[in-house]
Amino acid sequence: MTDIRRWAAAAAALTLTVTGLTAASATARADAPGCPVLTATDGWYGDNGTRLQELIDRHGRCGGNRTDGARPLAVFDWDNTVIKNDVGDATMYWLLRNSRIRPPRAGDWHTTSRHLTDAAAASLAAACPTGVRTLPTATDTDCADEIRSVYEDGETTRGDTAFAGFDHRRTEPRYAWLAQLLDGWTTRQAEAFAAAARAENLAAPIGAAQRVGSGTATGWIRHYDQQRDLIATLHKAGFDVWIVSASPEPVVDVWAKGVGVTPSRAIGIRNVTRGGRLTARLQGCGTVRDGEDTMITYIEGKRCWINREILGVRGPAAEQVQPAHRRQVFAAGDSDTDVSFLRDATALRLVINRNKDEVMCRAYDNADGRWIVNPMFLQPKPRRVTPYPCATSGHTAADGSRGPVLRGDGSVVPDQWDTVHAP
Repeated sequence: MTDIRRWAAAAAALTLTVTGLTAASATARADAPGCPVLTATDGWYGDNGTRLQELIDRHGRCGGNRTDGARPLAVFDWDNTVIKNDVGDATMYWLLRNSRIRPPRAGDWHTTSRHLTDAAAASLAAACPTGVRTLPTATDTDCADEIRSVYEDGETTRGDTAFAGFDHRRTEPRYAWLAQLLDGWTTRQAEAFAAAARAENLAAPIGAAQRVGSGTATGWIRHYDQQRDLIATLHKAGFDVWIVSASPEPVVDVWAKGVGVTPSRAIGIRNVTRGGRLTARLQGCGTVRDGEDTMITYIEGKRCWINREILGVRGPAAEQVQPAHRRQVFAAGDSDTDVSFLRDATALRLVINRNKDEVMCRAYDNADGRWIVNPMFLQPKPRRVTPYPCATSGHTAADGSRGPVLRGDGSVVPDQWDTVHAP
């Protein structure tokens, strides 16, 4: 089938589906006028708001779509999906500005991450002092700059690669490193750090910057009103709503409460604890054991942790796609880190457009008519002027190499133009 015929068929199927859902939604609301309705309608692109309402009407308590008594599952990524900007970054900057990172044991930075290169370990050792209780990054700009460079750029300040030897579909060592640098603190202390960073970033004006080391960094965060409203409406409709993020879990727990999601429904990078304190080792999932530090809530790891913690799947089976009747009916994300759990959603998948190759290739290809794309609700990105390289380099493999994005049937997704963007 040619691309044109494929698109035409998909469009026809989508038209029939939307028409059917609209009729079903109207019937549901007519029969039960108290059914939850989205109220923050501004900011939704095209018919996205309508599609979301149809999802709520069909799968929520007014739709009667579930006969097994199970609550429909909705899963959201957090950073730049529910909020604008990144809570992991905000926490790291707070730790640096307040000298809350402990030096590594015996001064060996390799103990903070099994993926840290020799060059990065040497640069950190040269920049940061030993024999102190916490690193004086509030005043020691050399140490603060080196840690920030390794975390932000994956490189030392001299440009040497900071991390190596990892599966690019299972972990991002930079994200994991933030959780690992909480080594020595209790969960309650880590939550207090995150809460302090949260208060500062929510109070700061939009566009604010903060001094970190010798440079400046983003210093503000906002909840998206539209996503807060969506989560609240899903709750009212009887959905089981979860947050799954590649930020440390104590940080995610603090932030998720701001949109009515309890810590018991938030999953982030989990540290192994010892004696009531966080360690630099991480909990595993699926085939990865605790302390191996090779899988976090990132791409395939998000699928694994959803299957393990939400669906109750244990062992290697947690890494596999589960039967459709068990999976989330709705998922929302913004990045390539979210592609696996987005693809697992059975009814609707919302992508916030941040110009990320693989997720945008899949969303715009929309092979089954269940993807919707929305610009960021604050400071949206302008239209990308070149097509996404879906047919050549849109997919990142486990070894870090780039290749074509493939559909479930093995066919190649053609390059896609950016059509949902800021004016």
